[in-house]
Amino acid sequence: MLDFHELRELAADVRIFVDVAEDKAAALRAVIAAYDVVLAIFPAGDGMGLHVIKGKEILEGIAAARTHAMHSHTAIAVPDLAHAEALKFLTAPAEHRIAA
Repeated sequence: MLDFHELRELAADVRIFVDVAEDKAAALRAVIAAYDVVLAIFPAGDGMGLHVIKGKEILEGIAAARTHAMHSHTAIAVPDLAHAEALKFLTAPAEHRIAA
């Protein structure tokens, strides 16, 4: 089970990785490609919001089976839900972007 503290730490690691990269967009794409599940986290009200960037099917399968299946995961900090949705769209495979 994931907790918000772990997600914040993962997002901080991703932020550092992207910040030091020469090509920040390529670094962000590499992070998303490297993990099974990628969550965007953002401030929401008094807490934190979550949006699945990648791996929705994996999370649904885990929830339906009520198992603790192993998968790699990370988080990316974004300012709000709109940015999370845009990131999901922009990093989807090209055939999914064209269909939308």
